[in-house]
Amino acid sequence: MLKVNEENKVDALLEEITDYVLNKEITSEEAFTTARYVLMDTLGCGILALNYPECTKLLGPVVPGTVVPNGTRVPGTSHVLDPVRGAFNIGTMIRWLDYNDTWLAAEWGHPSDNLGGILAVSDYISQARVAKGESPLVVRDVLEMMIKAHEIQGVLALENSLNRVGLDHVLFVKIATTAVVTKMLGGGREEINNALSNAWIDNSSLRTYRHFPNTGSRKSWAAGDATSRAVFLAQLAVKGEMGYPSALTAPGWGFQDVLFNKQTLTLGRPLDAYVMENVLFKVAYPAEFHAQTAAEAAVDLHAEVKDRIDEIDKVEITTHESAIRIIDKKGPLHNPADRDHCLQYITAIGLLKGNVTAEDYEDEAASDPRIDHLRDKMIVTEDKEYTADYLDPDKRSIANAVQVYFKDGTTTDRIVCEYPLGHRFRRKEAYPRIVEKFSANLATKYTAKQRKKIEEACAEEKINTLGVHEFMDLFVNE
Repeated sequence: MLKVNEENKVDALLEEITDYVLNKEITSEEAFTTARYVLMDTLGCGILALNYPECTKLLGPVVPGTVVPNGTRVPGTSHVLDPVRGAFNIGTMIRWLDYNDTWLAAEWGHPSDNLGGILAVSDYISQARVAKGESPLVVRDVLEMMIKAHEIQGVLALENSLNRVGLDHVLFVKIATTAVVTKMLGGGREEINNALSNAWIDNSSLRTYRHFPNTGSRKSWAAGDATSRAVFLAQLAVKGEMGYPSALTAPGWGFQDVLFNKQTLTLGRPLDAYVMENVLFKVAYPAEFHAQTAAEAAVDLHAEVKDRIDEIDKVEITTHESAIRIIDKKGPLHNPADRDHCLQYITAIGLLKGNVTAEDYEDEAASDPRIDHLRDKMIVTEDKEYTADYLDPDKRSIANAVQVYFKDGTTTDRIVCEYPLGHRFRRKEAYPRIVEKFSANLATKYTAKQRKKIEEACAEEKINTLGVHEFMDLFVNE
């Protein structure tokens, strides 16, 4: 094992993350409440994704017929896998439809992606403990690790923009999952530091698959890949594999010099429960989050424009800088991954249909010529105030405005939506809808009897003390 001395002192950022994971007590009941809804919403979105063959073809063991004692169960399937492969499976299905929680900052991402590793490892640990006559982990433990993984990923994202150096946000998923899973597997300070160092110097995905002309389905399994790699690195560290103390700061060879344009990585605020408290839910629409409020505005306008589509002269969309940089797209859109990350496409669907669903991104729906006809009429501009409020830590707005102009000179009202339904400012409005969404997603895979058992187990008064292995039992689909 590599010994730490003044010449190879562990990078301060690694130590700060490790200290948080090992020692920070989470006292925010708001965070635990939010985490319970995140757990439900994330699993529900994963269950819904099982209806898509392009997703399910990626699931299962590497070698068919593999038997894994005390293996990770993959919700909604009969798969029982090792924790690394289990993390890939769960991580892939929960991210496939891009329909659950989101974090927006200098870097964006989906902190619930960490659940792939957390749930895979906690199910394995719990079954192994029960087989030895020991107490299992309970779901409250999962919620705590979710809060900490959310916090690590989200606070790293506040001031460190991976996208501006061409790297994908799933690197922060790998970092966060590595930290919490190493602790879950029994690692202490040395093991967590070692695992984190390996995660930072690991290969980092380029954002190639998220942008024209290469937008593709890898964006839907990239997080599964990241969280499963984290589990692998955590397992190595717990077995005694060495780490690299200056993985971030080594001159010429560390992450910062090689991959981060010689910038210094920073934590934008002390690590606590801020991210889980402020995380964004995708309640109504499976669309890239910078377009959620545009979808709401467009749906509001549907009744007024649905019979006048041919009379539209132009559609003005006013938005914030991040939306323009990420999802302002003109020209052909080649697949669902391209369409659900296009501001104009999402707005067009809202105007035309009065709703936005996952099916609206499939080839059949996209063949409607009215969609591209409307997209060609759209003008997207930035409102500097929207951009400022997007970055304001006390607001964290994601504002969009939509107004339709007709050929006869009349216009609709300019519909402004600053905060989407899933925002912290609209929690009370959102929570009942999240429960409804969860139930509807479960109904696509389970019988009414099994769905009722799952929903009852997710109630606040029951879920905290439920063994993780018992919780996962409920989701097995033979």
